[in-house]
Amino acid sequence: MPDANWLDPRAEYARRLEIHGAKAAQTERLHIRLGNAKLAVVAGAIVLLWLCWVRHLASAYWLFVPAGVLVALFVVHELTIRRKDRAERAATYYRAGIARMEDRWTGTGAAGDRFRDPKHVYADDLDLFGQGGLFELLSTARTPMGENRLAAWLCSPSPLPAVGERQGLVAELREKLDLRENVALTGEELRARLNPESLTKWAEDEAMLGGPALRLGAAACALVAGGTFVYYLWTMNYWPFLVVLFLELLIFQQLRKRALAIISEVSCNSEGVQLFASILGLIERENFSSPRLREMTAELRRGPEAASHAVRKFGKIVNWIDGRGSLIVKIIDRPLLYVVQTGLAADAWRKRYGHRMRAWIEIAGEVEALLSLASYAFEHPADPFPEFIAQADPQAVFAGEDLGHPLMPSSRCVRNTVQLDGGVRVLLVSGSNMSGKSTLLRTVGINAVLALAGAPIRGKSLRLAPLSLGTRLRSTDSLLEGRSTFYTEVLRIRQVLDLSGGERPVLFLFDELLDGTNSHDRQIGAQGLVRAFLERGAIGMVTTHDLALTEMANSVGACIRNVHFEDRVEDGQMRFDYKLRDGVVTKSNALELMRLAGLEV
Repeated sequence: MPDANWLDPRAEYARRLEIHGAKAAQTERLHIRLGNAKLAVVAGAIVLLWLCWVRHLASAYWLFVPAGVLVALFVVHELTIRRKDRAERAATYYRAGIARMEDRWTGTGAAGDRFRDPKHVYADDLDLFGQGGLFELLSTARTPMGENRLAAWLCSPSPLPAVGERQGLVAELREKLDLRENVALTGEELRARLNPESLTKWAEDEAMLGGPALRLGAAACALVAGGTFVYYLWTMNYWPFLVVLFLELLIFQQLRKRALAIISEVSCNSEGVQLFASILGLIERENFSSPRLREMTAELRRGPEAASHAVRKFGKIVNWIDGRGSLIVKIIDRPLLYVVQTGLAADAWRKRYGHRMRAWIEIAGEVEALLSLASYAFEHPADPFPEFIAQADPQAVFAGEDLGHPLMPSSRCVRNTVQLDGGVRVLLVSGSNMSGKSTLLRTVGINAVLALAGAPIRGKSLRLAPLSLGTRLRSTDSLLEGRSTFYTEVLRIRQVLDLSGGERPVLFLFDELLDGTNSHDRQIGAQGLVRAFLERGAIGMVTTHDLALTEMANSVGACIRNVHFEDRVEDGQMRFDYKLRDGVVTKSNALELMRLAGLEV
């Protein structure tokens, strides 16, 4: 396999898609042939059966021949179906990758809606979650722990050392196409259910049942019960079976409640555990060069038994737990102490391995999140990693050249350069409706999120200090909470202002600042707010329709710079180039937009 650094991602995905598509077609043809062969063998067996039993022309022992052939065909057919399904899933995986590179990915991935928090200081404003959001673009995670870790990185800026290390890990994993493919295809057909938080809590709880002696005694009772039942069927003497059953009932009454408490708290199904074990196995077998990834694999391999083997054992126990609701299990529960033995097995497993479950879950989650960022980095080779300024430098900096919005199709993405530092600390963006002001704020914000998560950014370059991010781009009233749109905006701005009291300087992004009040109060309030943020060492951007706010640059100082977007009317339509320019916008398009909409104004 050639070095991925020299691969054209679109061409490499197309090459692999062609290979897997050919495998799928080949195995599909073999699948049809094997199906026809089984029908032919069955037909031959029927003819042979007629010759043996009706015509008496052959020995009945000849029937073993088609039976053996049919068994072999079933085995080969099953393996062929599995290969066909895997090839089809691999082809689907690479089609999805090509769709992402061609900006056709919206609605095809995990939207991460469970991570949405309207009160988060920037997530909703920057479209991190939901259909068409950043999480859907990035995430290739197969387990909840991978999704949880990726969402945490997006919602909370990481420390600078962690970000730097993560960039190196993403750069290494970017080249491991086979690993990403294998993880993506693992357990694709499973209906996995897994709650990592409650599973960790369960694994770390104290043991509730006895040790190996009790487990051995319960198993012995079940075996004796089975033996005495067979003895009863052979001799019709039921007393030995009744005596053993009476003893089992005593054990059942003593242990059943605790056993049920143990197994009822297992918040996963066997398929979810199987998926978890398979991903751990892939990580264990991979050879990594970075110390951090090698440390993870060493932790998974530590001890007499690898993590994937231990988790597979747990998966078998969970399979027994899943089966306890069946009618057969209810019949044999007391004679074989099914629930008690399952609880004893689960308790013994967590006594032996439970203290390591948290580490295994964290490793699986971190590697899956890293693989998500690595896929994005591979599929967007022109997107560079940002450069961070050392934390020893207290100055807030965000200097992005030719920044674009990663959620916008490349054909419509207009790039702009944004420079915020000790010289210019606030950009006051004016412009008409639909000219690109809000999109610029989102572009700056979402690239800051990518940078602080350890991912490549969409742009030519980005140089920044470690920052805290706060936005107010959308505000709505709340009838339930009795809040107006303006008051909701004020509360969000206060939330962002509170961030500026932390160790990191704040990058604030405010769209149409204080738009819900009159021009006089807006001008006074906006100046006061910007002064407060500047006094706390923050940098940021503010957009406005109100040209009176653009006078702020004169009253506050040279650290505020006016920039704007322009528009023009051509052939009865509004035209925008979405390019950022110096100075204050000189015209408004509100009346023109109303006239174009057919309103007589």
